[in-house]
Amino acid sequence: MSYQVLARKWRPKSFSSLVGQEHVVRALEHALNEKRLHHAYLFTGTRGVGKTTIARILAKSLNCEQGISAQACGVCSACQEIDAGRFVDLLEVDAATNTRVEEMRQLLENAVYAPTRGRFKVYVIDEVHMLSSSAFNAMLKTLEEPPEHVKFILATTDPQKIPVTVLSRCLQFNLKQMTVPAIAAHLKTILVAESISAEPAALTLLARSAAGSMRDALSLLDQAIAHGAGRVEEALVRDMLGTVDLDYLFDIFAALIAGDATAMLAVADAMAQRSLSAELALQEMASLLTRVQVAQIAGAADADSLGVDAARISELAERLEIEFVQLAYQIVVHGRRDLALAPDENSGLLMTLLRLFAFRPQSRAEPVGASSLSSRSVMPASPRRLQTPGAVATSAVAENPLVSATPPQPAPAVSVSTPASALPVEDFVASVTPAVQPASARHVANEPPAAAESAVLDWHVLLTSLAVSGMARELAQHCEVRRFGASEMVLRLSSAHRHLLMRASQEKLQQVLSEHFGRALKLNVEVGDVENVTPAESARQERRERQDRAVVAIEQDGFVRAAIDLFAASPVESSIQHL
Repeated sequence: MSYQVLARKWRPKSFSSLVGQEHVVRALEHALNEKRLHHAYLFTGTRGVGKTTIARILAKSLNCEQGISAQACGVCSACQEIDAGRFVDLLEVDAATNTRVEEMRQLLENAVYAPTRGRFKVYVIDEVHMLSSSAFNAMLKTLEEPPEHVKFILATTDPQKIPVTVLSRCLQFNLKQMTVPAIAAHLKTILVAESISAEPAALTLLARSAAGSMRDALSLLDQAIAHGAGRVEEALVRDMLGTVDLDYLFDIFAALIAGDATAMLAVADAMAQRSLSAELALQEMASLLTRVQVAQIAGAADADSLGVDAARISELAERLEIEFVQLAYQIVVHGRRDLALAPDENSGLLMTLLRLFAFRPQSRAEPVGASSLSSRSVMPASPRRLQTPGAVATSAVAENPLVSATPPQPAPAVSVSTPASALPVEDFVASVTPAVQPASARHVANEPPAAAESAVLDWHVLLTSLAVSGMARELAQHCEVRRFGASEMVLRLSSAHRHLLMRASQEKLQQVLSEHFGRALKLNVEVGDVENVTPAESARQERRERQDRAVVAIEQDGFVRAAIDLFAASPVESSIQHL
């Protein structure tokens, strides 16, 4: 017996074996079981998603000798003939080659005759959008009032070209593109049945290359089996598809983080020597950046989506800023789009990589294989100038929001022979805080230095002067200070905002705080019940109060009051905005 390709051999023969079109299957099964049958169905979707396959299964369910049901027996003569493509009452028409009105009229003239063997005469018209306007007009009357024994099943990849008069007479189902995990899982099931071993990464590559089409995926699988002499391995599949090995991309990002443009261009040159497609390289890079961003945002919660390179992707996610990943994604996507405008593909790839290098974060110049960000040393701030005791107290309030702004009390003597920056942290805090503490906080004078420093911390005021933005600022806005000492700050984040606790945001906030206080500061963020009002909640309360004041001001305005009394009106509060 001659070899039968996988796309034909494994073509679904029942609704239960269909993959990825559950929304269509559910509707058709309910209609068949309840005998609520429409006279015309329209299946739309891209190539290879199952339009013709569903049409044949539906025809089999309608004509099964065991009766109309969602589960055809598959063993009666009608079912077997439909599977073999020789059932006399199932007429499949390719509209791409039968576009003329004469052919459509001839087809419809036979519709009035009763079916020869089956219960219904089923017309399956594929690529129906290719019919001419005259052909569509010729079928309108029959499509609107067909004989009871006729069912029309139309299939198209371009429903926009079908006249609305035809669309309104059909029950329309839109078939979705298959997802990569669904395609890969189905390919694995087929290979297990065929007793062929395969690497999961190779199946993922085939599924991604299929672009949502199961038929294309099966055709590529056939090609991969032949290319690998019965083996489906990642390296062989990459070679067959011409896709870029991810090792190249990880090397590019390693050079990018290290600030080594020469090494990055050397990787691009190695790719060019292997004649790898620049477009596919940028496509793979965009996909890699997507998985990196997922690792940064979702973390371990979505580790399964990272694939076989989860460890390297997680490591890369720790080295790159969240904001830079977004920027890099846009650069890569636009670089791929602009390849057609470049002098050649290699030049377009090089310029995209150089653009990534030009916009890289300067503070992240560290190889991917280095230690984690949490162990990085923070550059100390420049030493403070020598000041008198009064000047020290005044500047501490002006420059450091950490200190309460209460009018200073007479300051104790501080030796001016030693610069403030040379004092130990505890001594420096002790020298400043007594001069600026409110009376209510003086009881901490005898406590340890860390407790004294924590007692005067005003987190709301401190955030106004910190040069922090993005997700790191969002994290800080929803926290309260639990402890603050010479080398450590502990914040508490409410459980409702747990999603803000990301490694990159915490590390960026730690870096900004360390630079602000001029010393290495370890930041820990714990999740729990917040006891005090956070800056974010304070800002929301302030906005609500300003809005309430604006509403009251509008309602008390003389002109508005006159309009309310004259027309028995009421102001729309949602239209009032505070300044």
